Amino acid sequence: MSLERRLSIVTLAVSDLDVSTEFYRRLGWSRSAASNSSITFIRLKGTVLALYGREALAEDAGVDDAKPGFSGVTLAYNVSSEIGVDAVVKFAVSCGARLAKAAEKVAWGGYSAYVADPDGHLWEIAYNPFFPQDEQGHLVLPE
Repeated sequence: MSLERRLSIVTLAVSDLDVSTEFYRRLGWSRSAASNSSITFIRLKGTVLALYGREALAEDAGVDDAKPGFSGVTLAYNVSSEIGVDAVVKFAVSCGARLAKAAEKVAWGGYSAYVADPDGHLWEIAYNPFFPQDEQGHLVLPE
């Protein structure tokens, strides 16, 4: 048996569901009608972003709710140009993101920056000339 190559839902543990939901709404990402007072679902291209209370998510997963300084996970939002990186970073910061690392050319040949959402989840905003995007904005990776 092998698994299909897909990621269905990314769930972020949040300290205040209303604050986080509002932050993502300001980005232009709509709350789905499937959401309720305990969880927010946001439909993205090909996947779903879920926002769920930190304590509740830890309990659901059966783990301790120990908030690390760096979780070892980043989320990426790829764009088709360096100018696009600068524009997205500026917009995200205007919506309440914190600039974690200013945009710069990076060793692997692209251009990227990092912003943090209200709970410190890191988003890399990147232009990668080696990963073009299709008409829907999905990354095209070599086989």
